[in-house]
Amino acid sequence: MPPLRSDSEFRKLWLGQAVSEVGSWVSGTALPLTAVVLLGATPAQMGVLSAVGSGSALVIGLFAGVLADGALRRPILIWSDIARGLVLATIPAAALLHLLTYTQVLAVAATVGAVTVFFDVAYQSYLPSLIPEEQLFAGNRFLGMSTAAAEVVGPFLAGALIQIVSAPVTIMLDAASFLVSAGSVASIRRPEHVRVRAPRMEILAGARVIRAHPLLSALALRAITSHFAWGMMAALYVLYAIGTLRMTTLALGLTIALGGAGSLAGAHFAERISIRLGTARVFFLSALATGVLNLLIPLSTLWPSLALLLLGTAQLVGDAAWTVYITNEMTLRQRVVPADVLGRVNAAMQTASQGMLPLGALAGGFLAARFGIPAALWTSAVVFLGSCLWLLMAQHAGSEFAALNERN
Repeated sequence: MPPLRSDSEFRKLWLGQAVSEVGSWVSGTALPLTAVVLLGATPAQMGVLSAVGSGSALVIGLFAGVLADGALRRPILIWSDIARGLVLATIPAAALLHLLTYTQVLAVAATVGAVTVFFDVAYQSYLPSLIPEEQLFAGNRFLGMSTAAAEVVGPFLAGALIQIVSAPVTIMLDAASFLVSAGSVASIRRPEHVRVRAPRMEILAGARVIRAHPLLSALALRAITSHFAWGMMAALYVLYAIGTLRMTTLALGLTIALGGAGSLAGAHFAERISIRLGTARVFFLSALATGVLNLLIPLSTLWPSLALLLLGTAQLVGDAAWTVYITNEMTLRQRVVPADVLGRVNAAMQTASQGMLPLGALAGGFLAARFGIPAALWTSAVVFLGSCLWLLMAQHAGSEFAALNERN
């Protein structure tokens, strides 16, 4: 089989995703900084902002799965990119006219979050119809590497641009990147496999598939717990770094960029690690490593002078372990789930994971307002580490994890 990197149709998807990811990291850093620096958002308001940005997965995630299984997936990707580009462009436009408000930032975050749910579900389900099953791990690895590379470039670029031209203007780069991504995906000429559609698309079919599969069930339970914890931390991370640790936006961008470097290494070695250790062991060990390293984030409160080192280490090594985990999880889903229900399974997993982010963000904002940001971050880190117990219990309780190790 020819190397996947020589497949011109896959390269179009790869290019579009890479450009879009860079822009997304730019706006992902610039949007909360716009709220903090330009609009003076409080910890509670940052929790709300993070919640509405990720809450769409909880509200419409399952409906996105029905659409991904009931229609062609490539047009969903194209129109989602166009919509996100146009909506994000309203931020710099309003800032230029001195009309930007916290309410508009919330509305943009909510809209982009909703459209992203449809994009992500269709995107995760589209790859198996573009490349052969034998190349799925390689495809996810390449896409993961471009995501990681974007994490290196995007936040560092955002930190520099925000200091030079302001956060709202920086967001314009993301708006343009989505349009480039839409054009790249639209240029794919390989016909998408036409799936047999059920006369009645059951919205909970994906959840039932996950519940009946011991491996997917354990991964879903871990996703619920870990993403709730990460939602607490993500809502406060920028405010903690800028307000509590007194880091500059450039230093903050550098720490996040280190996470991208770790993700790049994790994506590159994910397949080899899985073959060497077995997928089941990789799931638990990578989850454990991520949980332990997350403890370094609140630990930096004790040594503010070492904040860059501690946060950078958490990002660098923790993101490497996280990417190894995600690459294995995505490939497992694409291999074991039938194509006609893959969209709804991905949507159910999206709801179980991304849907917990807004609940975690609200909890994080509440805890920070009542007990302080460090206390909220300690709580988040401990809960995140505890999410590993779902995988540990599943390995001891069932034989399918052992069989998964043997197959690898």
